[in-house]
Order: sequence, then structure tokens, then C-alpha cells
Amino acid sequence: MAAPRQTDASRLHNGQRRQTIVQALLADVFQGRLRAGEHLVTQELAERFGVSHTPIREALIALAGIGIIDLLPNRGARVRRVTPHEVREICQVRRVLECEATRSACGRINLAELYALAADLRRMLARGPRPGARFIEEARAVDSRLHDLIAESCGNGYLAQEIARLKTLFRAFRDVAWQHDEAHNDFHRLAEEGREHLAIVEALLSGDAKAASKAMARHIRSGARYWSRALPSETNCTVSTNTEKHRKEKARS
Repeated sequence: MAAPRQTDASRLHNGQRRQTIVQALLADVFQGRLRAGEHLVTQELAERFGVSHTPIREALIALAGIGIIDLLPNRGARVRRVTPHEVREICQVRRVLECEATRSACGRINLAELYALAADLRRMLARGPRPGARFIEEARAVDSRLHDLIAESCGNGYLAQEIARLKTLFRAFRDVAWQHDEAHNDFHRLAEEGREHLAIVEALLSGDAKAASKAMARHIRSGARYWSRALPSETNCTVSTNTEKHRKEKARS
């Protein structure tokens, strides 16, 4: 296994431990510290995170559920390759879920929170993108607030639950893309995202569900292009577990 960063999850509650482990492993995969085909050993991960085997197993199950690892009978887990094509497919799923949530949230969403978001977005856009971790952290917080608010306001518990299940994956892609841009001193995407977010908020404030849903679709399609280019070259290759191979492996097991 590639040398991982040390993360102390031992002081967190069970659910927080699992989430922290999932986020750390996703970052390792998308930033190239864990490469496709590498095996994840429960004991090694437990030592790394300072936890028992239980939250490690739960985290691996969660990662398998979103397609990032394969669970191998009696052999732990193996990191899958994630290709630009798969990123586009993930974004298609995200667009379906979040556009419907946006449409449904219109008229239900808390207006005071929307006005606060609009004010923060306008203030950020007026300043312009500023290089550095502080600006990225501010943009990340606004992005998470908006998407979480929409999901929580959609009025459909199952839809909100599915968005919540996948949002760790979405945000791992987002963070890797933004780190890629920061490394290249390119902050154009952050400014674009700010304008896209403001368009969504303004449509929601005006009560135009159709316009809000279209603005969300444009936002997600735009982001997909940046997500793909930020993946490490080792990750940007053909999926090792295509459908036919997966069937054969299942048959052998």
C-alpha cells in the first residue's frame, strides 16, 4: 500500500469515524496516493486511523457502495480505477438527483438562508478569486451550504438520503479539482462556480423552479469537465473491472 497520511479518528463518534475514514481514503485514491489495484488491508487501516476493525469495515462497505473499491471474499478490498467516462456517468446521476431536488425545493426552501447565501456569493464575486487555501475554504463552505440546503428542502426523504449517500464522493471530486487548480494557480473555475451558484439561488428566490433546475444542470455539467482533468494519470485509464470481468469474478467466487 502506498504510504498514507496519518489520520486520528479514534476520538470521534462511530458515524464520524466511518465518515472520516471514507473521506481520507477517497482523497488518497483521487490524489494518487492509493493506486488502482492496490489492496486495502483492514488491520493496516485500523492501525493507521487508530480505530477497531468495525469502522474500517463499515467505511470499506460504504466505498464499495459508491464504486470506488471492490470487496474481495476473504481478501479485503482492492482499489478500482476511475476513468473520465465514469466521472461523466457519476455527474449524470448527480444531475438527475440534484436537479429534481432543486425543482422540488422551490417554494419550500428557507428564504432567509437563500438571501444569506446570495449576499455571501455576491461579496465573493465582487472581491474576485484570490489565490490561497483561505479563499478555497470559503468557496467550499458556500458550495456545501447551498447543496445541503437544497437537499434538505426538497420534501422527499428518499431523494435527500440518496444525495447524502453520494455527496462524499461528489465533494471528493470537487476538492481534488480545486486542489489541481490551486497547484496551477488557476482560479477561473472558482469564479465560474460562484456565478453558477448565484444563478441557482436567484432562481430559487424568484420562485422559478424550472429556471432553478436548469441553472443546477448547467452548474453540474460545467463542473464535470473540471473533475475529469484533475484525476491523476494513474487513475485516468480503462476500468479494470468492466461488466464482463465483474461477472466472471462473481461466477468464480
